[in-house]
Amino acid sequence: MKKTIVRDLQEEYVLVASLIKWIVMSIIIGCLVGGVTALFIKLVTVTTNFSYRFKYYYLLLPIGLFLSSFIVTKLAPDAKGHGTEKAIEAINRESGKVDIKVVPVKLLTTVITLLFGGSVGLEGPSTQIGAGVASKVSEIFKLKDMDRKRLAVCGVASGFVGVFGSPVGAAIFASEVLYIGQFSYISLFPSLIAAFVSFFVGKFLKTKPLVTYFIDMSNLSESIILSRMILFGVIIGVLSIVFIRFIAFVEKLFEKIKVYAPIKGIIGGVIIILIVFLTGTTDYLGIGEETINSAVMAHNIRPTDFIWKSIATAVTLGSGGSGGILTPMLFVGSTIGNIWGTIINGSVTFYAAVGMVAFMATCANTPIAGIIMCMELFGSEVGIYASVVCAVGYLIVGHKSIYPTQILVNAKTPSLYVDTDSEIFNVEKNIRINNKLLKK
Repeated sequence: MKKTIVRDLQEEYVLVASLIKWIVMSIIIGCLVGGVTALFIKLVTVTTNFSYRFKYYYLLLPIGLFLSSFIVTKLAPDAKGHGTEKAIEAINRESGKVDIKVVPVKLLTTVITLLFGGSVGLEGPSTQIGAGVASKVSEIFKLKDMDRKRLAVCGVASGFVGVFGSPVGAAIFASEVLYIGQFSYISLFPSLIAAFVSFFVGKFLKTKPLVTYFIDMSNLSESIILSRMILFGVIIGVLSIVFIRFIAFVEKLFEKIKVYAPIKGIIGGVIIILIVFLTGTTDYLGIGEETINSAVMAHNIRPTDFIWKSIATAVTLGSGGSGGILTPMLFVGSTIGNIWGTIINGSVTFYAAVGMVAFMATCANTPIAGIIMCMELFGSEVGIYASVVCAVGYLIVGHKSIYPTQILVNAKTPSLYVDTDSEIFNVEKNIRINNKLLKK
């Protein structure tokens, strides 16, 4: 009995010491990343409010994308593309090591991309900036690889919450997005502390989250909503596959163009200008929060909005623009939900809100984060129903992801042979049907 008590005391001593250590480290990361993210958001707001006052601001987009690509190419190649993927890659491949140059370069190039109308979001740069700040702090404190990796996850959560204002969802997202089929429980507590601290810093500095809505559930028919949720989840899953494949397809197309990388930015900018002329609107440029708001507030939107936004985002990122892809996914998901609610004569606001988060969660393979975010942003009742859509979408999208360096730990069904403990872009090449199991 005495030995048992001693072992218990020793265990608790280590756990409490670890708890204190990670509270301190997480607060540091939350303060630093929260401050930098707030600065980043304010800078984007000020610059875009200025440039968007000019009717033809987007005509300078080829120059903007050229500059963005040129700066990245010369100063920090790791800052290329949508930042969350680069943060995942750094954590999974380099144990959280990120060149600190990525922070200012990512901030600057994203501002340039958005200033002239590039179709990107803020969360990707914020998460990569968070990982970069965490990496520098790890270097200062000389942390080991495992601790540096955990601190980088805290940085991702801190950056993510600065944009969405969902601290628990941000912590869950950061702990869930690294792997498919496994949750990083060891990162959850410090990520929660870092996310909440970053959230409070953002509130103190008066930055506003991207989405805040009240969803009225009183008109929903509980007798048929479950079947509609399942069907909506299938639609979200199928369209997520199309979106993932299209983004990758356009990126490969630009890779095949054998010219100096910044020149591709000029090509991409010209294509997006043509999109504006073809559609007669600038709604598909920039972050797109106006259309997201319209979709969730049940205003009429164009049935092709999600298609054009997908094209504009793919071209922006594929040609060298810098920014995030999660916010464009919110745009796509909310407009799909708006269309679906209109078709079935249901609550357009409800389906747009659920579609917005569920589409993002499906493309990223983070269903738990999607459920929690729905509850935080729209209320627990919305989150309860959204859980069905997120779960169905997660299964339907299969072993595909908008983040190709996610590591697949467990297959989504035993009916398929897949290579586990491998990055998802490698897994896709070797998926086979398990005929023996199917025969049973």
